[in-house]
Amino acid sequence: MKAADDGSVRSVLRAFDLLALFTEHRRTWAVKDLTAASGLAKTTVLRLVATCEQRGLLWTRPDGRITVGPGMLRWAHLANTAWQLPEPVRQVLRELARECRETVNVYVRSTSVLVCVAQQEGPLAIRHVGRVGDELPLGFGAAGRVLNGTVGSGGTVGTGGTVGTGGAAVSHDEPEPGASSVAAPVHDGDGRLLAALAITGPSSRFGPGEVAAFTEALTAASMRISQIGLATRAE
Repeated sequence: MKAADDGSVRSVLRAFDLLALFTEHRRTWAVKDLTAASGLAKTTVLRLVATCEQRGLLWTRPDGRITVGPGMLRWAHLANTAWQLPEPVRQVLRELARECRETVNVYVRSTSVLVCVAQQEGPLAIRHVGRVGDELPLGFGAAGRVLNGTVGSGGTVGTGGTVGTGGAAVSHDEPEPGASSVAAPVHDGDGRLLAALAITGPSSRFGPGEVAAFTEALTAASMRISQIGLATRAE
């Protein structure tokens, strides 16, 4: 197995990149299309598919198309259990969504991306729509700036973003035009950054007055979660 320059195993990275091509919008692939999309040689794709099939991560259907394998069910259940937040934390999310009437998300950093690990939808019909498991580039939006460590004591933190009180970040037109968010850091007992707690919704509802109110509520909620802790029953 050849190592990449960053110390990772190249064949493993290729396998993961191949698996990442399977999405809810593209659940099956023909070998030729998978080869074209991956940019790898056909022989390499066939070897990777065969290896993943041995562990149940991929499955070749009778019609020859490749899809995710049944072994993924075990990993999905494990991930859902491991990232299930404690009920007191989920109660804080429900209260924050009810108070601010916007969708509340918890994001964590995973190498070069941020991942949504929990969500409480807001009560309004027009609201931010996302899902647990969604990924965004690191530094993207208010939560991304919090997790990227670009939130300081004040000033500009990037295009469309500013820093609020208590280390909270504000962004507009991210993750898409017309969307705004406010995020605050969640720490562990030793003060280490664990996650970002964010409120997201239409920019029309994120004027200066609303942002100030959101920031105050969000900062208080993030402090409560920091005190409760994000430890799960899976530990």
